[in-house]
Amino acid sequence: MHIGLPKEIKDNEFRVGLVPAGVHELVHDGNSVWVEKAAGEGSGFSDGEYAAAGARIVDTADEIFRRSELIVKVKEPVPPEYPRLRAGQNVFSYLHLAPLPELTRALLAAKVTGIAYETIRDARGSLPLLTPMSEIAGRMSIVVGSYFLQKAHGGRGVLLGGVPGVRPALVVILGAGTVGINAAKMAMGLGAQVLILDVDLDRLRHLDDLFFGRVETHLSSPYYVADAVKKADLLIGAVLLPGASAPRLVTREMVKAMQPGAVIVDVSVDQGGCVETTRPTSHSDPVYTVDGVVHYCVTNMPGAMPRTSTIALTNATLPYVRRIAARGLQGAIAENPLLKGGVNTYAGCVTCQPVADSQGLAYHDLEALLAQEASKRQAV
Repeated sequence: MHIGLPKEIKDNEFRVGLVPAGVHELVHDGNSVWVEKAAGEGSGFSDGEYAAAGARIVDTADEIFRRSELIVKVKEPVPPEYPRLRAGQNVFSYLHLAPLPELTRALLAAKVTGIAYETIRDARGSLPLLTPMSEIAGRMSIVVGSYFLQKAHGGRGVLLGGVPGVRPALVVILGAGTVGINAAKMAMGLGAQVLILDVDLDRLRHLDDLFFGRVETHLSSPYYVADAVKKADLLIGAVLLPGASAPRLVTREMVKAMQPGAVIVDVSVDQGGCVETTRPTSHSDPVYTVDGVVHYCVTNMPGAMPRTSTIALTNATLPYVRRIAARGLQGAIAENPLLKGGVNTYAGCVTCQPVADSQGLAYHDLEALLAQEASKRQAV
């Protein structure tokens, strides 16, 4: 299969779809891998390393998209890339389509097969291709939150861990998944007081065992969310409904009740955000203030740590890329039916129910579409 690695062009996105070692595996399997010039430089991987691994270096993204049957990216295609998409092409990437109707329309119009990292589940029901970036984003949320709590950056001037005689900051985390757990680890490591809210009692029991009762937990409800948000020095939005828009748990009135200079880091922004006042920001312009509360809502947080992120991402995605390259999408799904959950668009149709529901679009079952195609081929 012809596989393409374009250079990411989203604001301050320095990650790349695969490290040279991953390219080496694909070439060894008999595939052709095309890498756009300087695609890996932001992550510390030179064109020479990719060439030594067997890749062919090309000058433009246009050539990458023209040559490749499978595009391996990190972030979703952005408007300058839409005209490069073509029918039957597979795009394997984080897509986060639910809050992005324009991108959904572009994929449907081009009849691209959009395979989203974030909606692929494994046999345990977890999200193996989202997990590494969630780990990084969760840990980063405390680092950036602490930075913007500094008075010079608009915050309250509160040190997360306090000092003897001065209470530590209160970090409130909405969601006890991968992002929430990693945020809690970092916050506790810095000495902060940590409160986690979630709707799953079993998750809260797990956290109580994991942290030996050193974090406070509450079953999430509007009452407890409002109370916790009001007291928070740093609020972390870590809510995820795979494939769907994030629920808006924090209202504008709750934000208005927060302490001046408090900080919100809404990691859920990729799926629309769990705070009513959330809007997407970028690394070059990461924060804004609403009612005296600093909001950090960068949609590609791990892009700031590209080397760590690219290596971690390749570790997770490469087995799936190799399977698709070896067997084609249908063969890969036949071998691993769970891969079907990653297919969000196919042949001009939405094949992910949460995306269809979020945008009011018709949902089409992927297996039925594949069966129809097979019947047409047999008829011919």
